[in-house]
This record gives sequence, C-alpha cells and structure tokens, in this order.
Amino acid sequence: MSSDFEAYEQDFGTLTADITNKIGRIPKLAGEEKTQLVLNVDKQLEEVRELLEQMDLEVREIPVQSRGMYSSRLKSYKQEMEKLEKEFKRSRIAYSDEVRNELLGDDGSSSESQCGWLLGVRTGQGHEGQREAEREGKTM
Repeated sequence: MSSDFEAYEQDFGTLTADITNKIGRIPKLAGEEKTQLVLNVDKQLEEVRELLEQMDLEVREIPVQSRGMYSSRLKSYKQEMEKLEKEFKRSRIAYSDEVRNELLGDDGSSSESQCGWLLGVRTGQGHEGQREAEREGKTM
C-alpha cells in the first residue's frame, strides 16, 4: 500500500512542478494563449485534487504504526496545493508591467506629473486657483 502512496507522491511532484512553471508564464501572456494555459492549469489542479484524495484513501489503509508519517506528508502536500491555488488565482489577474502601462497609457512621465499634482493638492497649492476664482467672483 505504501508503494501506491509513493507512486502518488511522484505523480504529485511531477504535476505540481509543471503547474508551477505554467503559473509563472500566465501573467506574461494575453488573449487566447493565456486562456488556454489557464484552462490547462485548472485541469491539472483538478488532477492534483483527485490525486490527493487517492493519497488520503491510501493513508487510511496503512497500518496505524506507519500512518502518522504518511499523514504528515499528506498534510504537507495539501498545504502545497493551497499555495498553488492562491498563486494560480493571482497569476490569472496579474498583468506584466508592459500590459499595465499599455492599458493605463502610462509612458513614465505621467506618473511624475500625477505626483506633482497630488503634492500640490496635499500642500494646498492645488486649491490656489479655486480660491483666486472665488475672490474674483466676489469683487465683480
């Protein structure tokens, strides 16, 4: 029975390594290519979930004196799976700097002007024009 568990462990290692590699590529892609990779990773994550279920069943069949060791390994694999799912979720919504800049029309100089504007507003300089207009309106 423990040989089945160890075979599942090998499959788990292979699958999770492939998933990790793909998760790292997702933010760099766009369009149909990104969609296909996301679907592929989603399918592989489902395979890992099924594999973990099989491992859980195997642990239940292992004699009590050896079960603790296998249970702790399984717990570790489940935690790794949770981390992979979180990374996958983040990778699906992450955009590379290039895509972000393209979407926002950010050419680098606009952030400097935005910072200057925000500083002016924060220090009260941004409202000078408004106050001046109000004074002129009162004197007219």
